[in-house]
Amino acid sequence: MAEIADRRREQRGWYIYDWAASAFSTTVVAVFLGPYLTDITENAADAGGFVHPLGIPVRDGSFFPYAVSLSVILTVVVLPIVGAIADRSQRKKELLGICAYIGAGATMAMYFVQGEAYLLGGGLFVIANIALGASVVVYNAFLTEIATADERDGVSARGWAMGYLGGGLLLAANLVLFTAHDALGVSEGHAVRISLLSAGVWWALWTIVPLRLLRRHRPEWTPDPETSIVRAGFSQLRQTFTEARAYPLTLGFLVAYLIYNDGIQTVISLASVYGDEQLKLGQNTLIVAILIVQFVAFVGALVLGRLARRYGARNVVLASLAVWTFAVALSMLLPARSPLWFYTLAIVIGFVLGGSQALSRSMFSQLIPVGKEAEYFSLYEISERGTSWLGPLLFGLVYQLTGSYRSAIASLVVFFLVGGALLARVDMRRAIAAVGNEVPQRL
Repeated sequence: MAEIADRRREQRGWYIYDWAASAFSTTVVAVFLGPYLTDITENAADAGGFVHPLGIPVRDGSFFPYAVSLSVILTVVVLPIVGAIADRSQRKKELLGICAYIGAGATMAMYFVQGEAYLLGGGLFVIANIALGASVVVYNAFLTEIATADERDGVSARGWAMGYLGGGLLLAANLVLFTAHDALGVSEGHAVRISLLSAGVWWALWTIVPLRLLRRHRPEWTPDPETSIVRAGFSQLRQTFTEARAYPLTLGFLVAYLIYNDGIQTVISLASVYGDEQLKLGQNTLIVAILIVQFVAFVGALVLGRLARRYGARNVVLASLAVWTFAVALSMLLPARSPLWFYTLAIVIGFVLGGSQALSRSMFSQLIPVGKEAEYFSLYEISERGTSWLGPLLFGLVYQLTGSYRSAIASLVVFFLVGGALLARVDMRRAIAAVGNEVPQRL
């Protein structure tokens, strides 16, 4: 009984990190920073509309997308090293705290981005986004230590749900501040800076909870005095890439995930463009839709987690991919200037969004050899971040060829069909047994 109580206590602490870090994804990335930093860059631009970071001419409207791309490239390099070090040292909690507070500190410092300080804003975003990715690798690696094989679907789902709820609550508060800034005597730019600051403070304060409740489960690695932990991390990383080829079913799952998750990420990132350009919906409608997705995803993650206990995680994810396919196809038929239909689509997407991601994470946790959790989750994060250009590329190419946003959004169906077909081919029972893990009763 004491062991179960300790495990439940750690799980509660683990959930709260998703609650904490999701503030960055919603308030900073999804809503406020992009438009604000673009305005700051425009202030600093020359008469031709260019800024010159490191002497390189960059059009003002391209600076933030380039900052996003740079952060993704650097994240792909950093994550495997962080994962290898986390597993090698077995000091996951300390590493989680370091990454979280670097990210939160950089986010809070965004309050000082104003005037023409576009380089400061871009640099702080790159630091914060890399730190977020690194912290998520370590955070995910705790899943196998705090939950049994049969608990992981539910635990992962509750973590995702808490993330959507926490991020949604702070975003709602910041949107109230932003829309009422005149009545409160605050300028629009200052309201944005306060919102960015609040995301960093939220991230920092709530991170205290998991740092207090999580604990170390395996003995700390005793380092070779002649080899630094970073160097040992690189060595361990090479071994991980070599060993991963011995588990083709694990790699098969990873390929399926990167394909269908790229479809998910592309729909999320380009839905506002589609709503604005094709459906002629106003900014307020798009903001309301974002909030709907956040709060419906909270409920959906919990519901799909419960369904997984009865029908198995893989079957539920496959069903969710069918819903994604339907939703993307439906989006092609939505009438212009009809917020109600757009909100209906937001409800459908929100319901399967959290669950499909949460159950994918718990499934992957079953396919990792013991002691390699952070390393393999770094590969998992890379598969998510390193391929996130495929969906937007297809969307852009189809639009360029057809001139139709409806055709462009419909093209994303291929990611869910192909990803689902590949996932259906993965024998989870054999895959779990192959890495030496306990096979759950329900798959």
